[in-house]
Amino acid sequence: MKKHIGWIAGTTAAALVAAGAITYAVAEDGDGPGRSVPSADGADAGFARDMAVHHQQAVEMSYVIRDRTTNTDVRRLAYDIAQTQANQRGMLLGWLDLWDLPKVSAKPPMSWMGMGDMPERGDGSLMPGMATDTELKKLGTLNGKQAEIFYLQLMTDHHKGGIHMAEGCVAKCTVEVEKNLAQGMVDAQQSELATMKQMLKERGAKPRD
Repeated sequence: MKKHIGWIAGTTAAALVAAGAITYAVAEDGDGPGRSVPSADGADAGFARDMAVHHQQAVEMSYVIRDRTTNTDVRRLAYDIAQTQANQRGMLLGWLDLWDLPKVSAKPPMSWMGMGDMPERGDGSLMPGMATDTELKKLGTLNGKQAEIFYLQLMTDHHKGGIHMAEGCVAKCTVEVEKNLAQGMVDAQQSELATMKQMLKERGAKPRD
């Protein structure tokens, strides 16, 4: 387990170091002589907007659990997820600024994936994998092992939804560096899913299905 957590921490550090380079690479990839800026309704902008919202909730959940448990492995995982996704969220919003595109859209979430007509869970859950407001409130009332299990279950669902969205960008986005970042999200979150499954097993629990 500690080997997995250490690898995630190393990946987080590498992502933070590379953030500036990736942002400028996207600017060059999506703008400049002979290049066109992505459209407001296209996959590049849609993914940036939706994943920024999706990531923000992961960051919030991760900071909640760090106050609800003293377990080192869970706290370290939560810190790594919060730092990685906050960093990526900053890049996504930064790209929208570079492209001079709005950070919000009148269209439903996931419209860029052709899923704008999907039914919402409601109660604050705007996209697949997102926790409801009720679930977030519950997480904030739990402590210790119960909080750890619920966080790991919520984050497992969250990662599954995030992976689905990132795979959509890999298939539909046109800015190469953004596609690469999306594939990196898929790879990293799949690894974290395996880690969280093992952590749940150690606590006599399993992912929600």
